[in-house]
Amino acid sequence: MCDCESTYKPFVCSIASITDLTPHEKLFRVEIPVDMDFTHQPGQFVLLSVWGFGEAPISISSSPTRPGYLDFAIRKAGSLTGALHLLKPGDKIGLRGPLGTCFNVDELRDKDLLLIAGGCGLAPLRSLIHYCQDRRNEFKQIKILYGAKTSEDLLYKPELSDWEQSDIFDCHVTIDSSDPDSNYTGKVGLLPDLIPPLDIDPENCAAVLVGPPVMYKYVIDQLKKKGLNEDQIIVSLERHMKCGIGNCGHCAIDHLLCCTDGPVFKLSALSEVRGAI
Repeated sequence: MCDCESTYKPFVCSIASITDLTPHEKLFRVEIPVDMDFTHQPGQFVLLSVWGFGEAPISISSSPTRPGYLDFAIRKAGSLTGALHLLKPGDKIGLRGPLGTCFNVDELRDKDLLLIAGGCGLAPLRSLIHYCQDRRNEFKQIKILYGAKTSEDLLYKPELSDWEQSDIFDCHVTIDSSDPDSNYTGKVGLLPDLIPPLDIDPENCAAVLVGPPVMYKYVIDQLKKKGLNEDQIIVSLERHMKCGIGNCGHCAIDHLLCCTDGPVFKLSALSEVRGAI
């Protein structure tokens, strides 16, 4: 929870470091002030603000098992994110949250996990990956599947390499297409194509899916072919969230609000919701 005087009042936080991830994304590490009562769960988001530019919802990319800071992978896509990209370590930003639902780690314990991300979807999923890494004995087999458009678009490249070589994860990375002039030597192909060869126990497996909406149908189809039902598939949805607390209605999905009912849902909860997937 965040002990704010008002749900609309942000805390002032300092940027500890900024790291280039791709030509379009930067990783911002933000210090949590000592007087800020902030606890979050993997999958939640906050609203970050820059004075004079407003605020925007940003997924938390770090795990609650690593206290004292928050990570945010931010793509330069508009005026607010453009302003963020101009900031430097030591600069101040506003933060309110945490907001939204989470990946329920209590329900994931003692299961095989299939953690699937496409594009920028690796940012919120990284929070869960780090959580599983720090509490590895609480989970059974953990497979990570990640796909991006090109090698240039891959987030967290050093971590991806570590996960691929690690003996605690079974990590598979692919890109849609490869530039002949690049040094990329990994898999080339679509993300859903990584699923058929996998050895999955459908009786004790949970799949977590985060990425662009266009990929969801195809990944879900492959998961169902592997024997997973809709209660075993967890998705994180992206909509145009403004207030973050269910008042403005900008993020409505049929009768649901992405910011408060979500953004994390079991697929079974969306089966009768128009426009969800």
